[in-house]
Amino acid sequence: MSTGEFDLIARHFTGRAARQANTWVRMGIGDDAAVLAPEPGHQMVISTDMLVEGRHFFADVSPEALGHKALAVNLSDLAAMGARPLGFTLALALPAADDAWLEKFAEGMFALAEAHNCPLLGGDTTKGPLNICITIFGDVPDGAALLRGGAQVGDLIYVSGTIGDAHLALANRLQGSDATATFLPEDLRTLLQARLDRPTPRNQLGMLLRGIASSAIDLSDGLRGDLLHLVRASHAGADIQANALPASAALTQLPPTRRLACQVNGGDDYELLFTAPKRHAQAIERLAIECKLPLTPVGQITADHDSVRFLDDEGSLIDPPGTSFDHFAQT
Repeated sequence: MSTGEFDLIARHFTGRAARQANTWVRMGIGDDAAVLAPEPGHQMVISTDMLVEGRHFFADVSPEALGHKALAVNLSDLAAMGARPLGFTLALALPAADDAWLEKFAEGMFALAEAHNCPLLGGDTTKGPLNICITIFGDVPDGAALLRGGAQVGDLIYVSGTIGDAHLALANRLQGSDATATFLPEDLRTLLQARLDRPTPRNQLGMLLRGIASSAIDLSDGLRGDLLHLVRASHAGADIQANALPASAALTQLPPTRRLACQVNGGDDYELLFTAPKRHAQAIERLAIECKLPLTPVGQITADHDSVRFLDDEGSLIDPPGTSFDHFAQT
């Protein structure tokens, strides 16, 4: 069996991409560039994310899970903008032409792509250290995109789902037998690992938040850091009620200080953090029911520019240990 670049693309990507193409795609894989045709009155939304072996994932991660996550982190960016997925391109550096690995990688990626009607449009492959770069395209009606800079003083701050699980799973992997959560039952440890390896992008929620949320961001690098990005863009500040942060059954079994550190600093949750005027509280409760997803109010936007404060139940300041993820501040 040939293992040339174009043979690999044909075997693992071209056919599946053609089967998944939607009405937005005028030309996908097979020409020098893809051609998309969003409908009139809509704006294009584009995002790029890169996953590097040893930096974003372990060398022994399941290729199926890696294919899922590579697309999920990009879909999450569209969710934070309230955008509908249109399609994506894939740039893939491979140490070797491994058909068995590529088959599983493609299975994970295309299963998620099909679930979101988001076909592969093209890309590139080359030989080199394992590196996955996806550029994703979406659309929103004119003026309807959710932006980081729209939060207003007095808006409530919400978090979808639960946060901190992926961070705890990563800590367990790095610390081995010294890990904090080795005492947890196996089923909870399995769920933690799934949150790290197979995040669920909240695209349905993002689209439903158009006209309700005043701002939004996805939680990729940790609540502390991502919320700071949002309030800086909005020229505002935020007060967070520490005990209101939503925790899974696994995190609730941790000591309070350790749990809070996971929730505040942990990245890779890919939940949505968004703000909304108080008058939309009932609409957000209805969205939680429609999406079958907890949407928890955790704080409020303040006038203290560039300030993110964490408070206990008595309103006293808390300083959770640790920092959010930064690619160049951490090794």
